[in-house]
Amino acid sequence: MLRSTKPKTRDSIRNPARTRTIILEAAERLFAEQGFEETTLAQVGKAAGVSRATPGYFFGSKAALHRAVLERCFEDVRRAVREGRERALASGESPEVILAGAVADYADFVAARPNFVRLIEREALSDRKVLEDLPLRSAVSLEALTAFQQELGLDSSESGEAAHLLLSLVALTWFPLVHGGTFLKTVGLDPQAHDFADQRKRHITALLLGALRQRSAFPDGFSQ
Repeated sequence: MLRSTKPKTRDSIRNPARTRTIILEAAERLFAEQGFEETTLAQVGKAAGVSRATPGYFFGSKAALHRAVLERCFEDVRRAVREGRERALASGESPEVILAGAVADYADFVAARPNFVRLIEREALSDRKVLEDLPLRSAVSLEALTAFQQELGLDSSESGEAAHLLLSLVALTWFPLVHGGTFLKTVGLDPQAHDFADQRKRHITALLLGALRQRSAFPDGFSQ
């Protein structure tokens, strides 16, 4: 007898949107912790509190579920970028204050979504090409780049400078999350210390400001 692929819980039938969300949340956690290969749809169903067949019913396959998880993550990044840009442009603050706010916003975002960082790191180290085939990833990257240019008043001709700024921000905020238990400990840093996050934000801001001042990327009115 063939096993039915229909969801087995009443809740998944009554509230499919909620069921889809809890499946995505459980899958994001498992894919981040175990990787794509080691995660099964049955494990996702158990972690989500639904039947073994329910994830397959909603998403069809593990690959499709994995892709949906990544798309959801990048949608969250896009939302954060747009909210940050709107807040910065409406603030009327100086470029220094706006950059400090951008650093704080992004550092807080990745700290709150460590599974997003782990997912991207796993994909980068694998032979899979999911990220390359994800149009939303490129769209979000371009939107973040444009946001940096607009927020900081960078000349459009300095797109390369803005790209390096974005790359540095991402790298400098991601590294402690990835290597909190390895490299950071060897140099005497504790990412769990109460003041680590604030110190890190100030340090990143100072580094980026220094780089931009050296290259004269800011307008003439930028403070020295």
